[in-house]
Amino acid sequence: MAAPSSSQRPGARIASVDALRGLVMIIMALDHVRDYYHRGATTFQPDDISRTTAVLFFTRWITHFCAPVFMFTAGLGAYLWLRPGRTTADLSHFLWKRGLWLVFLELTALRLVMSFGLLDGPVFLTVLWALGWSMFLLGFLVRMPIRLLTVFSLAVIVLHNLADPIRAASFGSYAWVWNILHQAGFIQAGPVPVIAAYPLVPWFAVMAAGYCFGPVLSLEPARRRRWMVRLGAALTLTFIVLRAINVYGDPARWTTRFPGMTLLSFLRVTKYPPSLDFLLVTLGPALLMLAFFDRREFRSSNPLMVYGKVPLFYFLAHFALLHVLLFPLTYLRYGRADFLWHALTLGADAKTYPPDFGYPLWFVYVVWAAVVIALYPVCLWFSRLKQRRRDWWLSYL
Repeated sequence: MAAPSSSQRPGARIASVDALRGLVMIIMALDHVRDYYHRGATTFQPDDISRTTAVLFFTRWITHFCAPVFMFTAGLGAYLWLRPGRTTADLSHFLWKRGLWLVFLELTALRLVMSFGLLDGPVFLTVLWALGWSMFLLGFLVRMPIRLLTVFSLAVIVLHNLADPIRAASFGSYAWVWNILHQAGFIQAGPVPVIAAYPLVPWFAVMAAGYCFGPVLSLEPARRRRWMVRLGAALTLTFIVLRAINVYGDPARWTTRFPGMTLLSFLRVTKYPPSLDFLLVTLGPALLMLAFFDRREFRSSNPLMVYGKVPLFYFLAHFALLHVLLFPLTYLRYGRADFLWHALTLGADAKTYPPDFGYPLWFVYVVWAAVVIALYPVCLWFSRLKQRRRDWWLSYL
């Protein structure tokens, strides 16, 4: 499909994209509240079939939609950024600067709000890192013809699991390169331990695919919705078939070994890095939801629109709020909260916490609702500030 001219890209069609992004921003907070508050967060993964429960599993599983939607809609946003008076060269420069800014925020602001320190504990390379470098790479890729870029990005998404047998250790002293590119893992950067949690392959291709999907939003409403529904249904069906075959698409095969957990095992797909199955089962339903939102009108004060228009601001603010809130809650329960100055994520030194540290899952949901509701007026104020003013720094938040 040839890309339409920039004059054919009405801004009103961004509403459904903002609504979808706002929905996953709300869902995303649930996973991070679970990380900080749930009693099992520092001892086992919620998708560990041998230890989890169905409710805990799906509490984690539903949040799998967030990162793929972030990447895909970032690509859509890059396409929609092109409007009269802006060139592909302008877009490239914007993506390079925006990408490097996100990488900087990963290593500074995000680290600060997550652990209240810049020097304590390992350095985690997570979603802002992957978004930033994917955006930086997209700054080069947008110069390709969009049809060629479509083929390239889809090929990376479909075929990258062929590289799963290649292990970082086989590269010797350059193992860190493979950790950055395709195998999540531990990197020792001098005295600093680094956890590469979000390898760039295939995340950058997901963003590029979102960019290539941009022309669909320029079609007349009924036609673009048909594209969204058909493609979303096709991706979802492909996941079911490919996962059922259980040969390719995910390094973790599903099993019937755990009684009553077969469905959970079937849905337990690999996120680090995202397998083909992971991307199919998340992007397929996401496109169906995009078609659903495309049929509706949203007021600017709708929470989906508010959070979707200021995703980076919300992202950093929700981490800060849920971390700050943990201190008084912990002090009331344990009489001390000094151990909270250390990283509170899976793999942290659980010996520094009380043996019964954490809260039941229902409490996680209560805190999640409280955090999301509390952030609404702040995000509404900031979104209106961005509408009123055109200060350069506002475009980076």
